[in-house]
Amino acid sequence: MSYAIVIPARYDSKRLPGKALKNIKGKPMIQRVHEAAHSSQASEIIVATDSEKIKKACDQFGAKCLMTNEQHRSGTDRVNEIAEKLNWPDERIIVNLQGDNALMPSDNIDQVANLLIDQPE
Repeated sequence: MSYAIVIPARYDSKRLPGKALKNIKGKPMIQRVHEAAHSSQASEIIVATDSEKIKKACDQFGAKCLMTNEQHRSGTDRVNEIAEKLNWPDERIIVNLQGDNALMPSDNIDQVANLLIDQPE
């Protein structure tokens, strides 16, 4: 199974600014989310952000992080921008894993990907 995970992450969250970098047992939340993604069967994992602070944190723990337009209204808009930047074909399977979903089991990520692979429509 070949699929990608894009993790949209904003620093300027309205309800909890800096949420993606909040410490969870010694690591920033975005790192916890990335670790869950890394435990899945995804062939590629990318953090999509408009924040230099989040990018710096990702660089520190070795995550691939690409900058996106700060005008996006949703994480899905960020995922779409990454797909366009990387010229991914329309049939590429992409799981949108929210940057504040630090407790997502990797098995659940794989289940979502399998559903998308089995039922692409």
